[in-house]
Amino acid sequence: MQGWGDFFAAQVGASAALAGLLFVAVSINLEKILKYPHLPTRAFEALAALLCTLIVSTFGLVPGQSDVAFGLEAAITGLIIWSIQTVALTRTRRSGYETGVRYFFNQAPPLPYLVGGILIALGHGKGAYWIVPGTLLCIVSGVYYAWILLVEIQR
Repeated sequence: MQGWGDFFAAQVGASAALAGLLFVAVSINLEKILKYPHLPTRAFEALAALLCTLIVSTFGLVPGQSDVAFGLEAAITGLIIWSIQTVALTRTRRSGYETGVRYFFNQAPPLPYLVGGILIALGHGKGAYWIVPGTLLCIVSGVYYAWILLVEIQR
């Protein structure tokens, strides 16, 4: 994982800042969000996606850690967040607000962490490149849900 420190440091900062903005979006529109039973779950999904990037990137910054340890940490984090997202999707599936975009932003973001983590743990150096789409998908997913909670709810 040599050479990835700057990438992980940037992602820790970006995901933490976006998670903070998500809390602002929720607090500004809390009354409106609570009127719709599916929106608190969406807020939780956005937070989970951003936390996935924050957690994996934090693990990537641990000095002296083996690739096997980091790979397992990334894979387990991806699996846990994917499980959380799946439960959230299942709980709101009947809300009538389900679209292909919703399924994509719910299910896809943590999966590259799972794949990349497994590959890294097995000694495949190129597995680290799976972390990049996981990071991008999680951030885009978090921003997408934050947009819904901040802007779309006003319509």
